[in-house]
Amino acid sequence: MSRLGSRRKLGALVGAVVMVGAGGWVAGTQVHSPADAAAARRAPKAGPVTVEVGRRSLTATVVATGTVSFASPRPLSLAGSVGAGAIADAAGEGAEQRVTKAPAAGTKVKEGDVLMTVNGRPVLALSGSVPMYRPMGPGASGDDVKQLQRALRRLGFEPGAISGTFGQGTAAAVTAWYRAKGFEAQQPGAEDQQQLGQLQQAVSSAQETLLTTQNPQTGTEGSPQESTSPSSGPSATDQQVHALQLASARRSLTMANAALSTFQATYGTKVPAGEVVFFPKLPARLDKVTVKAGDAPSGPIGTVTSSDLIVEATVPGSDAELLRRGMSVAVTTADGEKVRGEVDAIGSDAAPATGSTGDESAATDTSDTGETDDSGDTADTADPAGTGGGSGPVQLRIAVPEPGPLAGQADAAVRVTIEVGASDGKVLAVPIAAIHTSSDGEARVQVERNGGVRDVSVTVGLAAAGLVEVKAPGGTLKEGDRVVIGR
Repeated sequence: MSRLGSRRKLGALVGAVVMVGAGGWVAGTQVHSPADAAAARRAPKAGPVTVEVGRRSLTATVVATGTVSFASPRPLSLAGSVGAGAIADAAGEGAEQRVTKAPAAGTKVKEGDVLMTVNGRPVLALSGSVPMYRPMGPGASGDDVKQLQRALRRLGFEPGAISGTFGQGTAAAVTAWYRAKGFEAQQPGAEDQQQLGQLQQAVSSAQETLLTTQNPQTGTEGSPQESTSPSSGPSATDQQVHALQLASARRSLTMANAALSTFQATYGTKVPAGEVVFFPKLPARLDKVTVKAGDAPSGPIGTVTSSDLIVEATVPGSDAELLRRGMSVAVTTADGEKVRGEVDAIGSDAAPATGSTGDESAATDTSDTGETDDSGDTADTADPAGTGGGSGPVQLRIAVPEPGPLAGQADAAVRVTIEVGASDGKVLAVPIAAIHTSSDGEARVQVERNGGVRDVSVTVGLAAAGLVEVKAPGGTLKEGDRVVIGR
């Protein structure tokens, strides 16, 4: 065998030994004892869960879902009969009340407009805080008459002095107003005409009785004409009886004249109780209508609102305690468009009104528009939400002065976001979960430092989005520290 062949055999042998050794080493590293395997599967030693302290700006908000609606909803009803009454007379006036032209939902109502017709007669809209509660006609006086006179003047029909008494000037203005709307003002009906005739007849009869009583023979006041017998004359008794008859006849005539004068003072053009509706604020909007042609207009005939859009929402009582009137609100539509609004009312103040239209018991008619002063601000009250500090749901009303994309979206759902506080620039902030209260009542956080954990006293500030502003004395807590939020 040559020397070259011997070297090759030796090299192959050494390679085989190296390969066997390497395979054994690899196999040895993959083989574990049962104890080693159990140790490998054991959970790592538990430690605290920490987060880094950051410096950021915080903004606290109250967020809720709201519904777009029209402001100041009120039921609309008539104060009485339209026309002469509910019992038909010979001329057909005062027949059973039936709607002949129903109001239309969505209509914008302005002062002087015809809302609807009943038995062919109009129901008219006027501005005023005193509700219509009775017929108005000659001789009537009061705040409601003064309110009518002011409305007539605003419409261009001069009633004369704004005296609060329904006189000839007011009657003439009412007549002209009705005629301009294509109707005739309510004139005395057959029953009134009949009563006037009876009273006039009573006066005539009393006058005739007095004349007859004065002297059956001559019709002149004095003693009866002397008898043809020169020796006879009226006795004292006859004279007393005659005097009593004269006094009675005079009293009857006085009473008949007084009754006629009283009736004539109220006789003439009238405004029936059902023919005018006073609205606290105009223009207004007919939101819903519950009657149609042929129905009897008894009870509510619909709902009227203002033309202003609002958003109604409900928030928990704990959130309501953070809110005040006038706070800015971001209203976001389903399409992501945003509109600015402001908190207008909270709690019981935000509840929809339930009284009848124009029934403003606390209102005072202080101007020619008949509107009331509603500028009272309750923002500084101790409990503006009216919740008594509870956590139950609280009603919220948000005014939207410029509705923009909300126009035409009544009943649409929107999101409302109200900013209730903001930090003064960037502040140290930690998760709320990092705050705990020690036995001495102080707020603390646990800070992981140098392989251990130590308590640090902090003062808690604004909380927002799960974070809370903290301040620590002497720089014991700083940006970048890690605080414990769990274990």
